[in-house]
Amino acid sequence: MEIADFRREYLKGGLRREDLPADPIDLFEKWLRQACDARLPDPTAMSVGTVDENGRPFQRLVLLKHYDQNGFVFYTNLGSRKAQQIKNNPNVSLLFPWHVLERQVHITGVAEPLSTLEVVKYFHTRPKDSQIAAWVSQQSSRISARSMLESKFMELKAKFANGEVPLPTFWGGYRIRFDSIEFWQGGPHRLHDRFLYQRQGDANVWRIDRLAP
Repeated sequence: MEIADFRREYLKGGLRREDLPADPIDLFEKWLRQACDARLPDPTAMSVGTVDENGRPFQRLVLLKHYDQNGFVFYTNLGSRKAQQIKNNPNVSLLFPWHVLERQVHITGVAEPLSTLEVVKYFHTRPKDSQIAAWVSQQSSRISARSMLESKFMELKAKFANGEVPLPTFWGGYRIRFDSIEFWQGGPHRLHDRFLYQRQGDANVWRIDRLAP
């Protein structure tokens, strides 16, 4: 299949400096709300980029579960490949690919583990089957067949049928304390609009620069 000629114009809008709030979270919230209003599939899905001990990059999609000025939160198995890579190198990147709106948001920061209290509070808001699935999957480990997962799931579903599912000791989450956020809006003739917010010191003060497309 020849793909070199796949192209289109980006005509859904622009982004100008006068449109930018002082705090990037305000613009992120506006764009996220618009992604939800547009009924995009999985508007909270974000790619998490990590590197292994040899410097090889890895990416995967996870779901954003909370955000504020303190960071972006997601949950995962603490034995997973991503968690092990974060343990060795907590510098990560996030990417929200809102293609239908011709937008991307790219974030860099440092991952820090959530407290047990935060994890327990969120874990018990999940559907019960999702709680059980957290016990079933030793994420990123090699398995011989899907039937192993299904069998274990049914076993634990019966075990916890009449009671609360406890939090697995190997399940937790991370808060990405961000130091930069880039907003990308597609533009005609490949003249896209890109603005980069970079944190200045420890305060919630941001330098804003327009980047060439």
